[in-house]
Amino acid sequence: MVNCAKRVFIVDDDGLVRRALCRLLGAMGYEAEAFDTAQSFLDNADLAAGPACLVLDLQLPDMSGLEVQRRLDMRLPIVFITGHGDIGKSVDAMKAGATDFLTKPIDGGVLVEAIKRALCHAKKAFDDRREQEHIQSRLATLTPREREVMTHVVAGRLNKQVADNLGIAEATIKIHRARVMTKMQAESLADLIHLVDKAGERAFANPAPRV
Repeated sequence: MVNCAKRVFIVDDDGLVRRALCRLLGAMGYEAEAFDTAQSFLDNADLAAGPACLVLDLQLPDMSGLEVQRRLDMRLPIVFITGHGDIGKSVDAMKAGATDFLTKPIDGGVLVEAIKRALCHAKKAFDDRREQEHIQSRLATLTPREREVMTHVVAGRLNKQVADNLGIAEATIKIHRARVMTKMQAESLADLIHLVDKAGERAFANPAPRV
């Protein structure tokens, strides 16, 4: 499996485990950053710098790994590690979105494969968020009337039908439609429909009343 990203956070209160994992991941070409407490991780980890995953001990001195997972609210894919093999908690972690749950002592190869899977999830989620941000920035350039026209266009209506519905000249609809395509950076109607589908309901929310 191809590595989709390289950043890995490690949270474990056992210094030997932290150092061993950092050495292993460093040798595999990953960028590993370790923390000894959950709070230190939550306070200092730069989650916005790019796609990353978290290798998280289930039992930490200041808060449980499940609590860390809850606070992150799906912002990072998590590979849980534990020395206790708590089946009930592993089920809870997986239900809440953990990608893997491994029991210590951990086989290095198994851990690396779990991290690869988590990082591929992270890369896809990061790319999806970035695409959403780009789409939203384009939508923000549309006037309320242009959004209104776009709604009709992506519904498959012809210029004349849109003009009749809105009570304005067909030539004006053509101008608005061309501006929508330019501002949304869509080369075809199919491109525009794809962008609107990605944006969901936010594509049709007018930022201000039309004047």
